[in-house]
Amino acid sequence: MQRVKNDVKQWLKKSPSPIAKACMSAINAIRFFQVPSILLIHKPLYWLHLQVKNSWENLIRILYWTPLFKSRLQNYGNRFYLYSGMPLVMGNLTIMLGDNVRMSGISTLCGRSCAAETPELIIGNNVDVGWQNTLAVGRKIVLGNNVRLAGKVFLAGFPGHPLDPVARAQGLPETDEQVGDIILEEDVWLATGVTVMAGVTIGKGTVVAAGSVVTQDLPAGVVAGGVPARVLKHINGKAKQEMAA
Repeated sequence: MQRVKNDVKQWLKKSPSPIAKACMSAINAIRFFQVPSILLIHKPLYWLHLQVKNSWENLIRILYWTPLFKSRLQNYGNRFYLYSGMPLVMGNLTIMLGDNVRMSGISTLCGRSCAAETPELIIGNNVDVGWQNTLAVGRKIVLGNNVRLAGKVFLAGFPGHPLDPVARAQGLPETDEQVGDIILEEDVWLATGVTVMAGVTIGKGTVVAAGSVVTQDLPAGVVAGGVPARVLKHINGKAKQEMAA
């Protein structure tokens, strides 16, 4: 049946036959038919749609997603704001949140399942955990106060597989040597798509540029970027070369 369907589609697209062209014209007319936008009708309707949608989402957030997720936490502070559903929590993981934490429900919090001690995710006060963040906790991940994680940030506290190909083929987990803590000190900002590897500490107030991969510690108060990430300049504007002089 699928083969017949594909053959018909190709005939309609490629055949010089007047019948095929007429059928294709009719299909395109139906496909691209549009109702005109009448501002007096559709503008209020658009506004009403947004109000109903936002009200419903807030109701579900307050009455369902937030209390459901809180039941999974070890402890949490005041004014926790969870939006867009509920994060996926995988593995054995202790989660502790401070005050004024904002977290996207489209994110993943993962603890290393074969750890000798329960991995810990510790999030301070006034922290943003953004859209499609993945926090893979090998032993411990600490997000200090005022940390900002933009979309698609990946904190890779463990890799999930061993380096040895034989062990990997056998489905064995990573070794303890591949696992490390990740510490983001206060006021750190990771831009979109940043990856931070195991064993890394990023100093207070440092900003990491979009798409960077952080493989080693970064000092406080700098802008860093690249693959692997390196210090580009000091926050006060001094270039790296000037800092070293």
